[in-house]
Amino acid sequence: MGSNPSSDPERLAELIRASRSTVALTGAGISVPSGIPDFRTSGKGIWEKVDPFEVAHIDAFRSDPARFWDFYRPRFAMLGSKEPNAAHRALAELERRGLLEAVITQNIDRLHRRAGSRRVIEVHGSIETSSCYECAASYRLEEVDELFDDAGVAICRECGGHVRPDVVLFGELLPVQAMAEAERLCEHAELLLCVGSSLEVYPVAGLPSATLERGGQVALVTKGPTPYDADAAVKLAGDVVDELEAVLAALD
Repeated sequence: MGSNPSSDPERLAELIRASRSTVALTGAGISVPSGIPDFRTSGKGIWEKVDPFEVAHIDAFRSDPARFWDFYRPRFAMLGSKEPNAAHRALAELERRGLLEAVITQNIDRLHRRAGSRRVIEVHGSIETSSCYECAASYRLEEVDELFDDAGVAICRECGGHVRPDVVLFGELLPVQAMAEAERLCEHAELLLCVGSSLEVYPVAGLPSATLERGGQVALVTKGPTPYDADAAVKLAGDVVDELEAVLAALD
């Protein structure tokens, strides 16, 4: 591709129409309209306010679970109350129409599934469940708040071990099965639609390369620069809701 991708939603609609295999890859930006702050936006990102290695690292959970949950417990409460926005629903509608094969997401907020997307690969895990670090007993999100002791640590009812969220923490590898499925999808995609991601954090940031190397095309719907801007067939840099609704309108 050249260095000047199209910025026309109708062009993206044409690519989706022509593609025999379209896959979406989403990041924190798709959930911002739902009231969920992203991680790295200057002045507003979560990691500008707190050091992730102190509160969201596997070693932080092991060494100081009370501090770990002091960060995660209110975040879980906040995430659990959020609703999908029109950008999530647009991707679900593309899948319903047979125009989108799957959604690969870096988000842990469950909003793609709640919007109606059926094939969702959550490469960073999900807040849907938490598990005991000792015996692996599993608890639904709605049950976790009842597990906390007076010190603010979630304690397993089965064995008394410490419970942790089933999300990928700093210092951990991404789930092997989910990443393998994501890589297969991107390798075979004729079009990879990247929504709300700066595509800076590996290994997920390497997925567009898998599409491009196999002759597929990449389309970006995200604010700010990405490493793939020069390789993209389309770059829509406005509000993700407005841009995806415009693409759906162009498909009607």
